[in-house]
Amino acid sequence: MKKLSLCLILALFGLCVNAQTSAVKFPNVDSSPMDALYYPLNAAKVKKEDNSMPIIKVLYSRPMKKGREIFGVLEQFDKVWRLGANENTEIYFDKSVTIGGKKIKAGKYTLFAIPTKDKWTIIVNKQTDRWGAFNYDEKKDIVRVDVPVTKLDKVIESFSMTFTDLPDGANLVMAWDMTQVTLPIYFKK
Repeated sequence: MKKLSLCLILALFGLCVNAQTSAVKFPNVDSSPMDALYYPLNAAKVKKEDNSMPIIKVLYSRPMKKGREIFGVLEQFDKVWRLGANENTEIYFDKSVTIGGKKIKAGKYTLFAIPTKDKWTIIVNKQTDRWGAFNYDEKKDIVRVDVPVTKLDKVIESFSMTFTDLPDGANLVMAWDMTQVTLPIYFKK
């Protein structure tokens, strides 16, 4: 009798849990999914037990080209762009770095860009946790750096970022459509 009662209770519990979970409506997959980039590139996979962090972490959303003309049309020249989609692109430094000759303390910042045909102005800003560039505040800029545009031979469908090594730091390489730019970030290795 005890076994039968226990089985009935477990069955009822299972039905209640199933009823609760099936009523939850999950959002559709975002058309510009969020991604994380680390320096060193394998940092997330080889974190040490002492909780050491990657030197740099970038969180950004990856818009798609979808047949559109990107720079000069979708992302207008000479206008501040959030450097991705959705929420502003955020960059975390685990140690002090130097960008454009300016020393930046360890911490969390936002990246913006002002694209033009031949160069982008990359902006490191201390205003975080915002959506889009609608509330961008130039007074909170830490540094602005002009970087040249490189034209690519093939289309990059999704806005993409990666790091390449420098002897005394890393390059943050950004590309979308037929355009690529590189931002040198210096720090002690």
